[in-house]
Amino acid sequence: MYRREDNYDERLTAEIAGHVKEILRLLGEDPEREGLVKTPERVAKSLQFLTKGYEEDGVGIVQSAMFDEKYQQMVLVKDIELYSTCEHHMLPFTGKCHVAYIPDGKITGLSKIARVVETFARRLQVQERLTVQIRDCIEDALSPLGVAVVIEATHSCMQLRGVEKSNSITTTSAFSGVFLSDARTRNEFLNLIK
Repeated sequence: MYRREDNYDERLTAEIAGHVKEILRLLGEDPEREGLVKTPERVAKSLQFLTKGYEEDGVGIVQSAMFDEKYQQMVLVKDIELYSTCEHHMLPFTGKCHVAYIPDGKITGLSKIARVVETFARRLQVQERLTVQIRDCIEDALSPLGVAVVIEATHSCMQLRGVEKSNSITTTSAFSGVFLSDARTRNEFLNLIK
């Protein structure tokens, strides 16, 4: 038997839902009609889920599975699915993130890299800041020889409104350590993510 379990702040859900109900009214809708009665609560819960990253600690996530290892070659986790919300229009942007680091005595569980991406993506964001936050988190948690992050994403704010360009992809990158100082290492990373 299916049993749904939601873990949302009830007070916050009610407060957000009240505002959403008023927004619906301001848009000319009837928030009491059948299809919209539960919409304010659903939107309130959705917003809490989409911004759950504010409650999470990226460095803590990485360090929760940190191990001593003498490995000093590139560790690359690529094509990590990315779902975030543009802080300018509160519309989604989606894509993929590629993260690499070169350990200096410490490694982390591979799933922790994806969790870091998720932590920072689940906030109101701009892609540029998100890219740097992921890099800095891996840097702070592991003190590696270098970190590289590339995000490729499509932004619904560019597709659905404004310039309405549905095929545009935005690419951002952030590098540190040997990925900045050694062109061969940086090029190896860029070739591996193609």
